[in-house]
Amino acid sequence: MAGIEARFRLDWPEFSLDVDLDLPGRGITALFGHSGSGKTTLLRCIAGLERAPRGRLGVNGEVWQDAGRWLAPHKRSIGYVFQEASLFPHLSALGNLRYGLRRMVDARRVNLDQAIELLGIGYLLDRKPDRLSGGERQRVAIARALAVSPRLLLMDEPLASLDVQRKQEILPYLERLHNELDIPMLYVSHSPDEVARLADHLVVMDGGRAMVSGPLAEMLTQLDLPIRLAEDAGSVLDTTVTMVDAAWHLARVDFSGGSLWLRDNGLPVGGRARVRVLARDVSLACERPGTSSIQNVLQGVVEAIADDEHPGLALARIRVGDALLMARLTKRAIATLNIAVGQPVWLQVKSAALME
Repeated sequence: MAGIEARFRLDWPEFSLDVDLDLPGRGITALFGHSGSGKTTLLRCIAGLERAPRGRLGVNGEVWQDAGRWLAPHKRSIGYVFQEASLFPHLSALGNLRYGLRRMVDARRVNLDQAIELLGIGYLLDRKPDRLSGGERQRVAIARALAVSPRLLLMDEPLASLDVQRKQEILPYLERLHNELDIPMLYVSHSPDEVARLADHLVVMDGGRAMVSGPLAEMLTQLDLPIRLAEDAGSVLDTTVTMVDAAWHLARVDFSGGSLWLRDNGLPVGGRARVRVLARDVSLACERPGTSSIQNVLQGVVEAIADDEHPGLALARIRVGDALLMARLTKRAIATLNIAVGQPVWLQVKSAALME
């Protein structure tokens, strides 16, 4: 059976893990939740570092654990990237990469040169870890995990120890892995920005349980998402760049519900672009807005309305073509405009951002 079956039960004095998940066998699945929600424990069960007797793990048709079988960690075809790079200090970057090859357990799908090229670390190979920046060390650690040619790549908050600049340095490399390799990745994070930028599928963890699981775009627009995203609530759109206006340094991206103008970040016409629209940057009107500084205007239908965290605010989910967007509104505005489920509305999108 294609895909990842992960069923684990652990009972400790102060914490229990109880998950039953069927995840995609390709792309990036984000395990998202607050600290202590069970994300890392689940990852460790998948890696075999925590032994859950009542567990089952299947990876794209290969059973790694069930009632009669349990593969030891070193026999599981995984690459594991931790929060800290944990490189051997006495070895060069290349020495660290070659060390990982000793535990090859599978036919090669990624060769060492490919891993080096994907992570852009060719110029670092002779350096020891104390001569690398935090971002460079983590890129070497990711390349080391890839060099064992895993069937499954596990990443446990790989950017958590990095500052904002180093995170922005490494994110494009993670996107490249996603685009160029056919290796499924489980990515632990509590950062909505990272999840929105990288993930295809989302699992929300809380109290040792998987509360919801599904495609990213659908999960982010659930109004009853178990973990409130507050200012980070919003939606993600898969779009295509259809026009570049060099005079105004803008690019137009199209999706099923219309088009948006964004800052031109150099993406070519015809290229795919993931765009994030935050609920706080969307306003609603019952009639088409007149002349305004807000250039992005879309038409949709209200699908749902729910209370937001603040007693005076609400979140509305609006279907625009095949896509879903969200708007954060005051309850006074909803009452004044008589906004209700099923009502056609106009959306003004004040800001949208390319996820890059």
